[in-house]
Amino acid sequence: MSNAIEQKKVVVQEIAEKFKSSVSTVVVDYRGLNVAEVTELRKQLREAGVEFKVYKNSLSRRAAEAAEISGLNEALVGPNAIAFSTEDVVAPAKILNDFAKKHEALEIKAGVIEGNTATVEEIKALAELPSREGLLSMLLSVLQAPIRNLALATKAVADQKEEQGA
Repeated sequence: MSNAIEQKKVVVQEIAEKFKSSVSTVVVDYRGLNVAEVTELRKQLREAGVEFKVYKNSLSRRAAEAAEISGLNEALVGPNAIAFSTEDVVAPAKILNDFAKKHEALEIKAGVIEGNTATVEEIKALAELPSREGLLSMLLSVLQAPIRNLALATKAVADQKEEQGA
């Protein structure tokens, strides 16, 4: 009996570490998805560097308490899967939200963003943000605009001088 308890303690510690090390965690109800759909979802998440696992709710609740995350216990009822991302805050929310739009059986229940509990609405709002690469390209275009305008103005002045000299 004590061996089973020790194994559960190890799993709780593992989940707690994932909660602590993740920048973004999303809890979903996957009830109603068939095996092919779950496999496709796992593939999409894996390609984005997101870990997607199913744990017992009682162990997940204990791990949330150990990681000092409050407000997540209400979502940890019924069949749940948890997506952990250690790198990209937006990736799990975006992938799961897009998948939920195509497959109504997938339901986003809650999440944790950088240690703070997030509601379904907050997760969906996060999913609507552009990716990190998209945000960086927007920033780059904003930074390039003044230089581009200066180059165009300089070229226009040079062309005007050339026309006057000819």
